[in-house]
Amino acid sequence: MTKSVLVIAALLCAMLPPGAGAQGKYPERAVRVVIPFVPGGNTDLLGRRFAAKLTPLIGQNVIIDNKGGAGGNIGAAEVARAKPDGYTLLIGTSSTHALNPLTMENMPYDPIKDFSPLAVLGVSHMVIAVHPTVARTLPELVKRIKAAPGKYSYGSAGMRTNIHLTGELFIKQTGGIDLVHVPYKGGGQAALETIAGQVPIVMTAISSATPYHQSGKLRVLAVFADKRSKLLPEVPTAIEQGVPGMLSSSLNVLFGPANLPRTVVDPLQQVLMIVIRDAAFHKDLDGFGMDAVPDGTPEKAAQLIKEEIAKWAPIVKATGMGPGGIAK
Repeated sequence: MTKSVLVIAALLCAMLPPGAGAQGKYPERAVRVVIPFVPGGNTDLLGRRFAAKLTPLIGQNVIIDNKGGAGGNIGAAEVARAKPDGYTLLIGTSSTHALNPLTMENMPYDPIKDFSPLAVLGVSHMVIAVHPTVARTLPELVKRIKAAPGKYSYGSAGMRTNIHLTGELFIKQTGGIDLVHVPYKGGGQAALETIAGQVPIVMTAISSATPYHQSGKLRVLAVFADKRSKLLPEVPTAIEQGVPGMLSSSLNVLFGPANLPRTVVDPLQQVLMIVIRDAAFHKDLDGFGMDAVPDGTPEKAAQLIKEEIAKWAPIVKATGMGPGGIAK
């Protein structure tokens, strides 16, 4: 952390609202950030870098606590029920705050009413990759699929996952091509099965596909983003290759429980803006295959979550992936 950033942080700490001192300045002790997934994934890696950046700015330890299970619902529900004092936060994703509420029964929280969005920490984009013998470009792949309906399949990380929905969105945006879904127990297995030739196509996160693309074991044909990724700048987007509206990503958003007081939100907001605009943090995100969101304010975070819900709701309905539905 540079000296200038520490000076700014000190000045910001002095900018607490009037009367806050009588109640004690936030934070007075360690802050726990719940990651609703097991260690080792992109959200976990992001969370740990975020915690390392935030700790010196607030003058207290920021502790990462992995609470995996139920597709992220266990950890998210714990934060939703936590006391709104700013000492228990969550890094939620598109899964916890858009897809799970759309596809799962008996949700233990409301993704909008039970949380206070604080900042967008990063966005991870999805890609389509193939066994190198299948196709060299996305238009070539689409042409092959259309010429042989039902012959081609794609692997995903499992039923009702964001990878599964990405595949269904791809089918819709390419005019309803006949592409068979093959669910696996995780994205890693789906990628390995594609490498082995068991399925010709895999939908996955760019960070997962990049090592295999670079080694020649898979070929990433397109990034599902509005611009090329710094991780694979040579790979064009699907939109560039004639598939309009083919955008799929996973948000990583910092949340607190609903009804956080201004004495917590105001000082926290000021330091969060320092982190998400920090060039070194952006470089960390590049390594994870994520895009930084320097304008990731609470308002932006709330807007993006609502947009994710609105985007995926018709896909979930059309494919029967909603609660009680029979997903294809």
